[in-house]
Parts: sequence; structure tokens; C-alpha cells
Amino acid sequence: MRSEINPDGQRKGRTFIETARRAQIMAAAVDTIAELGFGQASLARIAERAGTSKGVILYHFSGKDDLIRELVAELSAKGRAYMGPRLEAEPTGAGMLRAYIESNLAFVRENRNHVLATVEIALNGRSADGSPLYDMSIRESGTAALRELLVHFQDAGEFRADFDPAVMAMTIRATLDAVPARLARDPDLDLGHYGRELADLFDIATRPEGSRNPGAATHEQSAEET
Repeated sequence: MRSEINPDGQRKGRTFIETARRAQIMAAAVDTIAELGFGQASLARIAERAGTSKGVILYHFSGKDDLIRELVAELSAKGRAYMGPRLEAEPTGAGMLRAYIESNLAFVRENRNHVLATVEIALNGRSADGSPLYDMSIRESGTAALRELLVHFQDAGEFRADFDPAVMAMTIRATLDAVPARLARDPDLDLGHYGRELADLFDIATRPEGSRNPGAATHEQSAEET
């Protein structure tokens, strides 16, 4: 965006109107990509959905690649802000793992189009030089952080010690990453139920022999009562 740089080369803050316009453009891009796919989401179509012109988009972003990278970065930041407090509120390994899984899918439910658009970008987004627009290190760092969480609670004796935390982390992430494609095919998918079931499965897979997670028991009791 041209107005972000002062004559002396220093970046300056955006005005309220500029910030609002960028948000409007990004929201239009999200909805366009989610609906039409990456290849069909031209700047002209994004501008039409945003009720503006292609020139206005190019005032705020250097091009489609710049806009796409901002969309991906924004979703990643929103996800961390959403999940972080929910994980930190859990004092036990079992509770934290359940919160990790259920909050992932709750975030997908609350940010459906943004997630679907980002998956589309990850699968099909390429810049003019053919390089991917989705930085796979985002996903890899997320899996690495989950592995560290599993190792921590293995060392603390809250998870069984005889599973490979790298394999478990990759399995959990692969299971969660498969959900958006299913959601795209089935918009009525009950992500709350899906999340609880997955949390139960991975609770059983990680709990020490002979132990039982009180949180899972409470969930089962609630399910029976309803």
C-alpha cells in the first residue's frame, strides 16, 4: 500500500478508513475463494464482491499474491489467539489435549469460509513464478508444538510413555486437517459432535494404562442425559 511509507522511508500507521477497507477486501477475497476456488478468484471478481474496483485493491495490496499471503497470515494469527487461552486454561494433559482438538474444530466452525479459502490456497495457490503461496512451515510448526505438548505430559506421567509423540502429533493434525474438505462437501456437519468424538478417541489413545480422564467421563454422562 503506497500510503504506508513516509518520504523518509519509515512505515506509518493506517487510518481507520484504510484499515476498514483492507478488511472489507480481505473478507471479499475469502468468500470468493471459498465459493469459486483459487483459480477463479481474480482480483476483478474480488473487487466486484467487495463493491469496489481492482484499482482500489491494488492501492491497498501490491497484487493478488500479497493479498493471498495476508489472508493466510491473518487466519494463522486468529487461530493462535482463539486457541491459546483455551489451552492455557487447562491444568492437565488430558484437558489440554481435549481443548486442542475441540477448539480447533470450534474455530473451523466459526471461521468456515476463511478456513476453506486457506485450504484452497494451500492446495492450489501459486505465485507467478510457480512457488506456493501457502507457507507449509505454518503447518509444520503447529505439528511440532503439538509434539512438544505430548512429550511434556509423557514426561509428567499424564500420558502413556509407549507411544511415539511425533507419530501421534502427525496423526492428530492429519485428522483435524481432513475436516475442512469434509465440511465443504457436507455444510451441515456437526463439528461440535465431531470434535467431542475425536477428543474421546485421542484421550483413549494417550491416557496411561488403567487411568480414566474425568473430563471424558463427564462428557459421556452428559451425552447419556441428552
